[in-house]
Amino acid sequence: MVRGMTRTRLRTSLFAVLIALVVCVGLIPGAVAAQAQVQDAQTGGTVVVEEGETVDNLEAFAGTVVVDGTVTGDVDAVAGSIRINGDVSGNVEATGGSVTIAGTVDGDVEAATGSLEVAEGATIGGSLSGGAGSVAIDGTIEGDATIGADTIRLGEDAAIAGDLRYGGDLEGNTDAVAGTIQQDSSLGPSGDFAPSIPFGSWLVAGYTLVLNLVLGAVLLGLFPQFSDGVADRVGRTPLRSGLAGLGVLIGVPILLVALAITIVGIPLSIVGAFAFAFVVWIGVVYGWFAVAARALSAAGVESRWLALVVGVVAGALVARIPWIGGLLSLLVLLLGLGAFAYGLYSHRKAVGGGRQEPQRGVAEGPAAD
Repeated sequence: MVRGMTRTRLRTSLFAVLIALVVCVGLIPGAVAAQAQVQDAQTGGTVVVEEGETVDNLEAFAGTVVVDGTVTGDVDAVAGSIRINGDVSGNVEATGGSVTIAGTVDGDVEAATGSLEVAEGATIGGSLSGGAGSVAIDGTIEGDATIGADTIRLGEDAAIAGDLRYGGDLEGNTDAVAGTIQQDSSLGPSGDFAPSIPFGSWLVAGYTLVLNLVLGAVLLGLFPQFSDGVADRVGRTPLRSGLAGLGVLIGVPILLVALAITIVGIPLSIVGAFAFAFVVWIGVVYGWFAVAARALSAAGVESRWLALVVGVVAGALVARIPWIGGLLSLLVLLLGLGAFAYGLYSHRKAVGGGRQEPQRGVAEGPAAD
């Protein structure tokens, strides 16, 4: 009994140390970003700068990126869908399935995308460089425009103060161009034109992938039975796990906000927010691990380590799918978060009830491993 308690404490302590190392390593990109004056490097299913919110430079690798607020610096985004509804004081570099400029960009815009739109009422203070399948311009470009696309449409409200150099089929209101119009056959989706892809976003995405693999390795190495239980619960009761994850994802922030209302609770709510963010991170890793484990099991392959690698890599790739990538990532997060939360609850209940042996197929707590 004493030996079992000692082993449990040792394992718990080792877990805490390794998690601290993972978190510290995860903070390294933040320090590098701060030196480069990049304040927000974000990944995930959806990255949103809310209306009324102001951030400095924004780097994002996600399924969907939306800027409704204000970015005082540059925006570098790789996503399935990128939409600028607010104000960007610097430049915008965007790579994705669709890019829409519906707000104000004071600097230049460079886009490599399937469809590019400068909406009515939008303003680009600098130049526009774009390679796309289709381009629609109904707003104002105060500089030059260099566009390669299959089709380029200039709307009645479009205005290009500088020159237009294009490759592809030009349609619509050519009177919108105040400067010269020059056709260049080298520009186009298959031509020489290649807008710059934000290197920082790819770096963030790659580093996030490595961190997810490290965190998953820690979880599987220290708590194999618990991790198998999480995967088993996702496979057996996906609906219940997803609903539990939704409850956690909505309920915990509400509790933290309620706690922050009191002066005494403010420090606790701040600590709780960091803890909750870490739990969500674990939910993401467990979610993709569980989905991959289920898929591999159906194919007759039983390997938790292979499931971890396949799941995490698949998650990074799915996030890049236009439109549905963000939704799929959210669903997987809910599955992993719900199964993880239920496993912790089951372990706490078992410990409180004095049960010594975990039930087969149920996700017990970390200490039960």
